[in-house]
Amino acid sequence: MEYGEEINIVIVGGGICGLATALALHRKGIKSLVLERSETLRETGAAIEIYTNGWRALDQLGVASKLRQTALPIQRQRDIWLYRNKEETIKPQSEEARCLVRSDLVTTLAGGLPLGTIRFGCQVLSVQPDPLTSYPLIQLHNGSVITARILIGCDGAHSVVADFLGLKPPKLFVLRAVRGLTCYPSGHGLPTEFTRFQWENSTIGRIPIDDKLVHWFVADQGYPPDSNISKDPEFIQEFTVESIKAFPEEMLDMVRRSDPEKLTLTHVRYRAPWDILLGKFRKGTVTVAGDAMHVMGPFLGQVGSAALEDAVVLARCFAHKLHQVDISAEGRQMRITQNVIGEAIDQFVKQRRMRLLKLSLKTYLLGSLRQFSSSLAKFATMALMMILFRDPNAHTQYYCGDL
Repeated sequence: MEYGEEINIVIVGGGICGLATALALHRKGIKSLVLERSETLRETGAAIEIYTNGWRALDQLGVASKLRQTALPIQRQRDIWLYRNKEETIKPQSEEARCLVRSDLVTTLAGGLPLGTIRFGCQVLSVQPDPLTSYPLIQLHNGSVITARILIGCDGAHSVVADFLGLKPPKLFVLRAVRGLTCYPSGHGLPTEFTRFQWENSTIGRIPIDDKLVHWFVADQGYPPDSNISKDPEFIQEFTVESIKAFPEEMLDMVRRSDPEKLTLTHVRYRAPWDILLGKFRKGTVTVAGDAMHVMGPFLGQVGSAALEDAVVLARCFAHKLHQVDISAEGRQMRITQNVIGEAIDQFVKQRRMRLLKLSLKTYLLGSLRQFSSSLAKFATMALMMILFRDPNAHTQYYCGDL
């Protein structure tokens, strides 16, 4: 193996978490390098809900004001049970709730970074420790090797870095989720509310982003046996329309008119709450954040917000510790440096573990409710949720702290 560059801090993954982490470090005066496997910014995907806790993190990153201009505030939530002919309107889960186009969020985070922070076309194949220094060696698809003093895996649910840490692979719900964006050139005329339509085990959610753009999702049981269909937008659209025929025609029309390039079909994954509680999220100077650390179901709308929280906390912990050492130290000082880096990562994990445990447990219980066929199991799960989570919106009021 030929050794190549030596870089102080490497972040694997140029998605929301990776870019937010790089930006948080940058705002603390710490340089990093983001390795992104795509040739350009990953702007695929539809949209993402951000609640108060996420907006507080975006405020710390210095980009919230700009992003607020791209999306309307959600005023309320409405649930409609079509098979019961029942409707309920409730106040929003959060003081501030908006739905952002994913590409707007990614582009804004990247725009706050110095030139050269993101290196595109870098697919990480494996990570292994240097036998002499114990620093992580990052093997890229082109055969080159990067030595990182600190490695942060923000590379999603199928994380190479999480594999290096020995984390258990994410588990699967028997659920699929389709997300899309639909533009109404003359305006959609919808109220600024998060509306959920329920029909037996199927759910359609609809959230206006601005006056013309609407984000929607379809959640249902099962997953098509052919895994390649997730890459075929035309099939996803046809498959989704077929699966929601029991819903009002306006829902079918919304899916038919959606932008095929923004359609995504995913098998809902999660890291089990007990794996969050017991998982070893550090090995030497390597750790993970975002979905690589705590992939969770979409039931709370916290996937993006939790990743933004990770970025702020991680950068704060590093900034507090790294001023004590020379990160590029060699010889006898290197071990001292590694110990200090390890302390910073341990502090990050400690500050995040219980927060993530509560989020993962709640999403696990909500996901289980959708899968159980037994009325007794559903009743027991609902009772447990009422005991553990008396305030159903408390998770959106969380503040991860100042950067």
